Amino acid sequence: MTSIDAKEAASALSDIASVAHRVRQSTTYHIASLMLILWGVLAFAGNVVNYLWPRHGAFVWISVNAVGLLGSCAICASESRRTKLVSFDLRGVAAFVLFFAFGMLWSVGLGHFTPRQLDVFWPTYSMMVYTIVGLWIGPAFVAIGLGITALTLVGYFFVDGAAFLLWMAVVNGGGLILGGLWMRRN
Repeated sequence: MTSIDAKEAASALSDIASVAHRVRQSTTYHIASLMLILWGVLAFAGNVVNYLWPRHGAFVWISVNAVGLLGSCAICASESRRTKLVSFDLRGVAAFVLFFAFGMLWSVGLGHFTPRQLDVFWPTYSMMVYTIVGLWIGPAFVAIGLGITALTLVGYFFVDGAAFLLWMAVVNGGGLILGGLWMRRN
């Protein structure tokens, strides 16, 4: 049996910690990529349907959020079974409910936003969360959050009328889908 000195032991422990960090980040990115693609498809569809039937916008977005919540729960539950890691618990559902309730408080209860302002508020509010989470989890979240926020604001100021919903379908929905596909590579 050979002995290792303190420097070699510290180096080995550092290597183990580095591998563990990369595995955690890879697992997180995998689950996040599935979520981004789900929500991207839903955001794309929601904006297109809202463009085609603007009088039904409230029902469209209630449906999009309900399907998104159920789909997110299904993804987390499935990944928990697959990986044997806990990625689904009631805290996630509670976080979504709190996120949505806070957004409703400000966008409808206190802010009384116009439909166009609502179309900007929700994506930028969501991307703020992605950006903040990215400060801890990884730079892909920051890039996705800032990129979609910037393009949303460009559309708000420079895309007129109902075409803005099509802009948002591409920017928000397409951006989330592309972000999810990009995260699969990381």
